[in-house]
Amino acid sequence: MSTASSHVDGHHEEHHPKGIVRWLTTTNHKDIGTMYLVFSLLMFFVGGAMALVIRAELFEPGLQFVHPEFFNQMTTMHALIMIFGAVMPAFVGLANWMIPLQVGAPDMALPRMNNLSFWILPFAFAMLLSTLFFDGGAPASGWTMYPPLIQQTGDAFPFLIFSVHLMGISSIMGAINIVVTILNMRAPGMTLLKMPLFTWTWLITAYLLIAVMPVLAGAVTMLLTDQFFGTSFFHAAGGGDPVMFQHIFWFFGHPEVYIMILPAFGIISEIIPTFARKPLFGYEAMVYATASIAFLSFIVWAHHMFTVGMPLAGQLFFMYATMLIAVPTGVKIFNWVATMWRGAMTFETPMLFAIAFLFLFTIGGFSGLMLAIVPADYQYHDSYFVVAHFHYVLVPGAVFAIMAGVYYWLPKWTGRMYNEKLGKVHFWLSVIGVNVAFFPQHFLGLAGMPRRIPDYATQFTNFNAISSVGAFMFGLSQLLFAYIIWRAVRGGEKATAEVWENTKGLEWTVPSPAPYHTFDEPPEVR
Repeated sequence: MSTASSHVDGHHEEHHPKGIVRWLTTTNHKDIGTMYLVFSLLMFFVGGAMALVIRAELFEPGLQFVHPEFFNQMTTMHALIMIFGAVMPAFVGLANWMIPLQVGAPDMALPRMNNLSFWILPFAFAMLLSTLFFDGGAPASGWTMYPPLIQQTGDAFPFLIFSVHLMGISSIMGAINIVVTILNMRAPGMTLLKMPLFTWTWLITAYLLIAVMPVLAGAVTMLLTDQFFGTSFFHAAGGGDPVMFQHIFWFFGHPEVYIMILPAFGIISEIIPTFARKPLFGYEAMVYATASIAFLSFIVWAHHMFTVGMPLAGQLFFMYATMLIAVPTGVKIFNWVATMWRGAMTFETPMLFAIAFLFLFTIGGFSGLMLAIVPADYQYHDSYFVVAHFHYVLVPGAVFAIMAGVYYWLPKWTGRMYNEKLGKVHFWLSVIGVNVAFFPQHFLGLAGMPRRIPDYATQFTNFNAISSVGAFMFGLSQLLFAYIIWRAVRGGEKATAEVWENTKGLEWTVPSPAPYHTFDEPPEVR
């Protein structure tokens, strides 16, 4: 791709307020992207601290540090904060920063809505976290909020529902903005099938968000009316059905899993071709595979519910539909490997995270296929095997991809290179920590250890101790990640416009750091 016109119009450069007012009132996509990323890092540490409380308690059998009630609050809050506060806002932050740069747009299509969609989040999470200080404590029903257990939450209950609504509103607004930007503001000559894959994966993800966030809103509103207005959607005594909640929740929850992984696929599809110095193998196949994964994600929800007493035909349908998702996912893995095949590869930090993503996400995919097999799932369900599975998908999947993306684009954002040596140290600590933390959990689950318990039988002691050591190793090594970013922002080696050799795409044609206003005149894509 090349551009015909100048990228930056200098006289626009400093037309923005300074200090706190700038951040409160900004409609600039780069500022808002930065705020999302900083917020997400903050929530990553809050959610991570909760995970370390969980692992400290499970280091040995018996009750050491916290009461069982507080332990359950930690498992619930850890999940809600990591999903809605860390992973999703990080991807939205990357989208805000990179999509206008990748499609040659001067900004997001709906800048004021963009500002609002971010500022809803701090209030939503302040509400959620405040419940820790209530009588009866924070929600302790698991992030899935299953009735009737969720109905036993104390004063925190309406706060939980309202904060989930706010998160959903923020997500829907962000998604609409992304769709409108991509469809209406692409540079002349950029057809849909010339878009970078990160933009493509986000376009598909945004449609998923718009489709499923209202479903979650409906489910939690029904919980609210059951609790306070005398309805009986999920109360068996009033003729309701608690299993219906699971169906509605997972109709949201399964596409949500792909909302957290499709943008990761996009990031990996940007990084591997750059460091393999080859174009992406099978670009169109990647686009179609992403779209098929998104479509299939809507028809597999009940594989989370094989043990609720589903009819055999339902079990078979959801089993085969779930296995079908392995096909487009396998296409993507094959294409990434084929891109690296005989490439002139170098192993900078973003590439290391991308390769770790490839290996470890595949392990998570295989354990997912095991969970899809109905008779086997009766053994695995609600055991630590499930915990191991989804952490392999979400940590080396979503979180590693976010880290890869940050290392990859940080020089473009700040104009400074990060410290490559420290980046590699962070990578190795993270990858070893993740495997030491989560691999033993497969065996704990197969041996019969249930999830969400603060205490356990002595035969599970050794693997739990190993898992806790790995979790602390992974968690503490993220302080190094924060330090690397801080150092790069404060001033590292100057970055060129292209940053890496062999980069393709409009974002590499603007100077580093990217100016406050870019593409005042649309670039032409040839």
